Amino acid sequence: MPSTDYLTPRARAKARARMLRTEAASSGKPISQGQALEGVAKELGYRDWNTASARLSNAPELELHIGDIVSGRYLKQPFVGRVVGLRELHGGAGYHVELVFDEPVDVVEFESFSNNRQRVQAMVNEAGVSWSKTSDGEPHLVVWPGTI
Repeated sequence: MPSTDYLTPRARAKARARMLRTEAASSGKPISQGQALEGVAKELGYRDWNTASARLSNAPELELHIGDIVSGRYLKQPFVGRVVGLRELHGGAGYHVELVFDEPVDVVEFESFSNNRQRVQAMVNEAGVSWSKTSDGEPHLVVWPGTI
């Protein structure tokens, strides 16, 4: 199953609500989806789900600038690096980003050989997730602002 840590903040909150429902049902105290969403809103410090949903939806998901320090995963490997090239895609759909990693990333999963990459380019959506995916469904690149 693919990782969910690249979801938008609103989608992550909804996933958390599903987890709350599952936990409540397994403990014999089922709750509605609305109750779960309200619980997540409270966890996040919002008055109610409508407020949380609006704030999470309106927040810019990812804002990149040349020189920014970023972290994330490239071909399932964690990295910390710097943005050295950046071009916004048509209509604000995302970015064409070029990154230089602090340490090279070995992108081969086999023990018999390796292939280190330190400078990569990719197109990512407004959440910092590449549209290209590996054969098991993981995005090639996931970018977060700051370090992990």
